[in-house]
Amino acid sequence: MKILFIADPMAGFKTYKDTTYAMMREMAARGWTLFHTLASQLSVQQEYVVAEASEFGFTEARDDHDHCWFSPLSQQQYRLNSFDAVIMRTDPPFDMQYLYATQLLTLAAKQGARVYNSGQAMRDFNEKLAILDFTEFTAPTLVTTRAADVRAFLHDYHDIIIKPLDGMGGMGIFRLQQNDPNISSILEMLMRLDSRTIMVQRYIPEIVHGDKRILIIGGRVVPYALARIPQQGETRGNLAAGGHGVAQPLSERDRQIAETLAPELVRRGILLAGLDVIGDYLTEINVTSPTGFQEISKQTDCDVAAIFADAVEEAARLYGSPL
Repeated sequence: MKILFIADPMAGFKTYKDTTYAMMREMAARGWTLFHTLASQLSVQQEYVVAEASEFGFTEARDDHDHCWFSPLSQQQYRLNSFDAVIMRTDPPFDMQYLYATQLLTLAAKQGARVYNSGQAMRDFNEKLAILDFTEFTAPTLVTTRAADVRAFLHDYHDIIIKPLDGMGGMGIFRLQQNDPNISSILEMLMRLDSRTIMVQRYIPEIVHGDKRILIIGGRVVPYALARIPQQGETRGNLAAGGHGVAQPLSERDRQIAETLAPELVRRGILLAGLDVIGDYLTEINVTSPTGFQEISKQTDCDVAAIFADAVEEAARLYGSPL
């Protein structure tokens, strides 16, 4: 198997927790040939989508914080359709450059490349707005550019969460209550005087027990969630915001949500998704670069990276040899 990862610079990986690193490690252990490129190194040459990519191998790192864990060969130009799989793992924000990269990936797919997750899926599934296709599982939600709408929603529900549509890792998320003296300032900052669309949700008190990350891989629901528990005095459970990750078996409601979404995600070309569930409510569907592999694997008997590699291998088998 010949695999291309489109990801951020590998020297910056936090190998003790990075999901892309866990994927790479598992695939290398299977004897697969791995390559790395940046989204900015994609281009169209002689009508084909190509990447300036480096084949790399693993070295013996001193510890989990050693950035010298890989040994790259010199960069060469490769057509994306020459790989058994192209795995897009570039982190958000989903800005215009990210959009252009997904469009090139869609073109590459038309040329025979197997891209996961597909460029089309990443464009269609805004990680916040995608939950609106599954409102049977969501708390009361508002999407608007108008501060007056947010104030009316706050009047109705008294305690709310507001967040931008293009953030990650908990950035830009605020909890507002009716007596908050900073309501006007927060709305002005986030909504830029009614010119920026945001999402508003009723506050879910069960956040104190964790914002659960549920992984769906190749239509298979991973049996453990990673509950990201906020620090004391913090609303956000995101690990990037200081949350503490605890792996736990899925609840009956968790499984109901995940098993309902799984076939639809497969239909839309999503090999890997990370659902965010607070209490009984679906709050986000992450498809750009879902994380949590290492935390779940280290705390349970579930090897998530192996499940992912199996799914990539199965997808390659279904599609046959690369062009």
